[in-house]
Amino acid sequence: MALDSTNKTARLYRMVMPGHLCPYGLKSKDLLERKGFDVEDNHLTSREETEAFKKDHGVDTTPQAFIGGERIGGYDDLREHFGQEVKGEDETSYQPVIAIFATAFLMALAVSWYAFGTVLTLRAFEWFIAISMTLLAVQKLQDVESFSTMFLNYDLLARRWVRYGYLYPFGEALAGILMIAGALIWIASPVAIFIGAVGAVSVFKAVYIDTRELKCACVGGSSNVPLGFVSLTENVMMLAMGIWMPIRMVWLG
Repeated sequence: MALDSTNKTARLYRMVMPGHLCPYGLKSKDLLERKGFDVEDNHLTSREETEAFKKDHGVDTTPQAFIGGERIGGYDDLREHFGQEVKGEDETSYQPVIAIFATAFLMALAVSWYAFGTVLTLRAFEWFIAISMTLLAVQKLQDVESFSTMFLNYDLLARRWVRYGYLYPFGEALAGILMIAGALIWIASPVAIFIGAVGAVSVFKAVYIDTRELKCACVGGSSNVPLGFVSLTENVMMLAMGIWMPIRMVWLG
């Protein structure tokens, strides 16, 4: 839909009540103002007023924006109108994984800088993997039930022993935390090797042998991250760290 460059006034109807301030109404107002529109901001201050507005305009939701006398719709409709990306509810996305790994990487560099005065250390790389494991575990631990359900779609051990799906995030968190501290590696390494190896085999079979299209449980049970390279990487990282840490302790002391 083309924009009318001569009309820079928009009307917005949004809920502004004592007990409820519509967040999408605020986002719509902000978006219109950032696009250079003077916004005629109409507040719907009661449920009755809101229902009457929806009935009069034949809409199911608010906010509703109008430009040049034409109804555009709600916040997502406005984004689409201005040519911005609108993600569907079931659309896959790597954004959660990118955020986790980027944060873990920066945290590892920060800790290395604090501990050694430089970011270029072997310990920084180890911390990156261990912190990544811990952050990924936190995502799963937010809703272990949902994670375990999604995990059953592809994990070979969980399909044989359902309780493993509940234990997995705790094991990942434990191994990651101990590796950050460099303590009790005799516990952390076997745990990381076991869950990393089982996970890697399970993901490889589901994706590359059975060619199934599944969502990854790696960042929690409600994620839209596709199963594949990311989950395989997570498990290979755990496996590699589980093997490396005992070697490091013997080699470097």
